[in-house]
This record gives sequence, structure tokens and C-alpha cells, in this order.
Amino acid sequence: MSERIRARAVVSGMVQGVGFRYTTRRAAGGHEVTGYVRNLPDGTVEIVAEGTRNETKAFLDDVRREMSSYIDSLDVVWTDATGEYSGFFVRY
Repeated sequence: MSERIRARAVVSGMVQGVGFRYTTRRAAGGHEVTGYVRNLPDGTVEIVAEGTRNETKAFLDDVRREMSSYIDSLDVVWTDATGEYSGFFVRY
């Protein structure tokens, strides 16, 4: 089995108020990832996802592709997975 990793992505652009979180949650359903998506006070969106590197990267690529017209940048930091999530959800 491949090692699980964590991606923390901060997405900037016109990413709040356009269905970004719900699109991200839907995209997660097509991949073996756990974690969350939430709006941040500065107008960006945070995505935390854990899975294999390939699954997590494919998930983030899907988000980028589906929401490309709203995204200015998607910056990712890769770290070790914590295993603390049992699903993928919208955090408020």
C-alpha cells in the first residue's frame, strides 16, 4: 500500500461565494481522500486533503480544472498525513 500524505492548499482568486467548497467536496468523492475545505477570513479557501500522493494530486488537479476560471493561485504544502479524518467535508 502506498504511503498516505497530506496536502494543505491555499487557493486565491474569486473563490468565495461561487460554490467552490461544494465543488471541492464533490470532487473529493471521486478520489480516495479525506480532509476538509473551508473559507478563510482573508478571502482565500483552504483545502486539507490526505491520501496517497497520486490520489491527492489527482483530486487537487480536478479542483483546479473544474474551478479554473475562479482560481488565481493554488499553493500546496506537502507533509505527513495524520490520519485524523474519516471523510471529506466542508468546515465552517
